[in-house]
Amino acid sequence: MATLCAPDHHSPVEDAEILRKACQGWGTDEKALISILGHRNAAQRKLIRLAYEETYQEDLLKRLESELSGDFERAVYRWTLDPPDRDAVLLNVALRKAIPDYRVVLEIACVHSPDELLAVKRAYQFRYKHSLEEDVAAHTSGDIRKLLVAIVSTYRYNGDEINARVAHSEADSLHNAIQEKAFNHEEVIRILSTRSKAQIVVTLNCYKDDHGTSITKILLGNPSDEFLAALRTAIQCINNPLKYFEKVLRNAIDKVGTDEDALSRVIVTRAEKDLEEIKELYKKRNNVSLEHAVAKDTSGDYKDFLLTLLGSKAF
Repeated sequence: MATLCAPDHHSPVEDAEILRKACQGWGTDEKALISILGHRNAAQRKLIRLAYEETYQEDLLKRLESELSGDFERAVYRWTLDPPDRDAVLLNVALRKAIPDYRVVLEIACVHSPDELLAVKRAYQFRYKHSLEEDVAAHTSGDIRKLLVAIVSTYRYNGDEINARVAHSEADSLHNAIQEKAFNHEEVIRILSTRSKAQIVVTLNCYKDDHGTSITKILLGNPSDEFLAALRTAIQCINNPLKYFEKVLRNAIDKVGTDEDALSRVIVTRAEKDLEEIKELYKKRNNVSLEHAVAKDTSGDYKDFLLTLLGSKAF
């Protein structure tokens, strides 16, 4: 369930006018920007961008970039983008880091539906003139490259039909590979990258039932092993994305120095989808509301914007 509070009806032209006035003069009216953009869904934001460009012959996104700065600018900019374009930006930023952040790639590729991932890949190619697969391969290496390229290249079956016999067989295949410490075995990568999410979930349940423990516990292994961590991330994103996102938020807030990039990414990408359930899980696991934790760890307009997307400004 979404946390975004958006009106059923709005005037894109009037919204564009308010945003224009907020960006004129000596200082930017950040509160006005938040009051509009923080309460509009993706379709409404697109209409606002179109109305703004048609009325003022100016790109709203470029105007926001020039008016805002820091974590607030990045969060507002990414929120205002169309969701597939936003994910394309997140992927490119993650890949071009000094040490590429494979977790963002797996998060987007494994949580999205096949059609959503296809839309992201099209947006990526349009924006960067390279395919996502090409850039993933260019910025990673070794076993992680094999896993990532396989996962971003696939178009999974998206239905609920599963094959129990195959699930038990592939649970055994995973167990055998893990027993032999052949974590990079082609069967492991094949199963995680080609099977439907429903089929993988059943396979993981068979693994736990047949072998007495969950596969993620077995894969904890060496905490410094990046490939094992990548396998765990892929499995968590497919098997229980709510639990995965709660953990990303918890780690972002609990670390010394808030990880604003991760914090913004989860709130901005999930506010129109399942952030309400993520909030509930966060409170259950941490005995404090996500709104309270965000208010404590952030400040200023950035804090107000995140709280708006979380559905609350009462802090």
